[in-house]
Amino acid sequence: MKLSIQTLSLLLITVLVSFVGSASARPCVAQTASQALTPAEQRGGWELLFDGETTSGWRNYQSDTVTAGWVVKDGVLHRAASGAGDLITVDQYDNFELSLEYKISTGGNSGLLFHVTEEGKKAWHTGPEIQLCDNAGPGTEKSGWLYQLYQPVKPKWAMNAEQQAGFASPEIDDATRPAEQWNQLYLRVSSKQSQVALNGVAYFNFRKGDSEWNKRVAASKFSKYTSFGKATTGHLCLQDHGNPIAFRNIKIRKLSADGSVPVLVEEQLPLTGVVAFPDLEWEGFDSIDDNGKTQKLRPMTITHAGDGSNRMFVGTQRGAIYVFPNDAAVKEAKIFLDIRQQVADWEKGNEEGFLGLAFHPQYQQNGQFFVSYSSALNSRTSIVSRFSVSKDNANRADAASEEIVMEIAQPFSNHNGGSMAFGHDGYLYIGLGDGGSRNDPLSHGQNLNTLMGSLLRIDVDNTEGGKNYAIPADNPFVDRADAQPEIFAYGFRNIWRMSVDRKTGAIWAADVGQDFWEEINMVERGGNYGWSVREGSFPFGNQSPDPDVKLIEPVWEYDHQIGKSITGGCVYRGSRLPELQGAYLYADYVTGRIGALKYDKDNPTATKNMSLATTGIPVMSFGEDEAGEVYYTLESVTGKGIYRFDRVQP
Repeated sequence: MKLSIQTLSLLLITVLVSFVGSASARPCVAQTASQALTPAEQRGGWELLFDGETTSGWRNYQSDTVTAGWVVKDGVLHRAASGAGDLITVDQYDNFELSLEYKISTGGNSGLLFHVTEEGKKAWHTGPEIQLCDNAGPGTEKSGWLYQLYQPVKPKWAMNAEQQAGFASPEIDDATRPAEQWNQLYLRVSSKQSQVALNGVAYFNFRKGDSEWNKRVAASKFSKYTSFGKATTGHLCLQDHGNPIAFRNIKIRKLSADGSVPVLVEEQLPLTGVVAFPDLEWEGFDSIDDNGKTQKLRPMTITHAGDGSNRMFVGTQRGAIYVFPNDAAVKEAKIFLDIRQQVADWEKGNEEGFLGLAFHPQYQQNGQFFVSYSSALNSRTSIVSRFSVSKDNANRADAASEEIVMEIAQPFSNHNGGSMAFGHDGYLYIGLGDGGSRNDPLSHGQNLNTLMGSLLRIDVDNTEGGKNYAIPADNPFVDRADAQPEIFAYGFRNIWRMSVDRKTGAIWAADVGQDFWEEINMVERGGNYGWSVREGSFPFGNQSPDPDVKLIEPVWEYDHQIGKSITGGCVYRGSRLPELQGAYLYADYVTGRIGALKYDKDNPTATKNMSLATTGIPVMSFGEDEAGEVYYTLESVTGKGIYRFDRVQP
């Protein structure tokens, strides 16, 4: 049978579309349908740039139409035949963020260009190109690299963390999944700062038009094109480099001139933060040390003993626990326990120090409380200890009563977690980070054979197996030989902080993200919260999740253009502010914004996000008094670092 040229072309396109769209690959993407915005993206102002059905909003370079070589099938845009040509957006963009998923063919090469103008013969004569390729192919430049200009750079903080730990990760990240699997590219372009990331891993920052940019362009092959990289507004371009490639979930968010995005506030509550104890002085604390250096008071925990005394207990990161009456007119906080000599100095490791405090549910009877801290005696070791109150002074702990419950080796000085709380079941829950550095270099997040990256649950009222605690019989992994029996849930990067709803017993954990997403979780027994194959509900790195393991979605997530580092709080169960009843309070450490989530407890998702206040100062922690009223803490050189919420006066 003799086939016409037209028939052969149609068959070729069909074969190539089937090849690039093959279901053999196991994608790892946000768990929504293709061409859909997640709830967080909708709130954040993202828009779809490809509708999944047509090429509306696109055209070929220097043309008003789209060639037959670009085919839309099953929600995917395919470069499916030779002669497809470069595809550009109809609209032009200046400051923006772009996210797309691409699947490259074996040995294939393509690119994403931005700020393309049509004065040159080719799109790449004006628009810089981010490589989209099979990294196993012949090219020397890899996916996510800005062709001949920029490649991945390890952040200085990560280099310092690795140097401290005697660890070395690859100098150049490669977060790319193999050919024929879906990858996610992120691009931010603004006059303030631009960035490229691949599969959730930040690769490099740059500023178009600055001296460094101009120097790199001058050393590249693009130097002979006078308009290259000069435009500040232009088209986006999907490059036809002669190889099959597929695209989906192409999304854009327009930015203001300074690169910021508007923060969506569903409701602004007329509440503000006020100093809760304005006259309070801290025993032994002076804002200036003997050498004339400014000292900061960092309250890491604020809680009560549950003994009916209505006292407040504040643990500072340096290692002192203070006690004082819960009275707005109180004058002095007395030292309850001083273990500063045992606690690592947080100024040498910002995420180390005194990190957690939890009073035993039967404290009134047994006088026991538990602390977590980084050891000053054994570098990079987390300690969980039991102490007892003094027999003859209810406002003083017996410092000699320390019994070490757990010693946990930490590979790095960051991501130590350290939050603790007793559940309604009487067991102690301990939140840990993944061990530190970046990109989870030791693959702890999904590894049940390590305590790192997990929420632990232990029985401190019993002992077994030579340990100063026992394992609850109903812990989810007690019968697995490849798992640590203390683990209650896993897949966390760095729990900061956790709490237990005093009414329902629900466990809340805020997990600090790396490069893009902050998240809040309601923790289930045996739950896997995704790190480090996911950050929030989005793909991370080049490892795909086990398809047989369910990954639990966050109750709430927000991106790093809105905030940078979450501080978890607690569910409000007080009586002073009924408008907050049942809402989960949280803050962003970097922006100082404080929010309150209403949520559906039967289908753990947020139903409403309300804004309370903006401190402009990092929020360290939240806590409750005996009546369920909520406080939050700020770093302070004056000691005025404990706040509560009051209504704004008209």
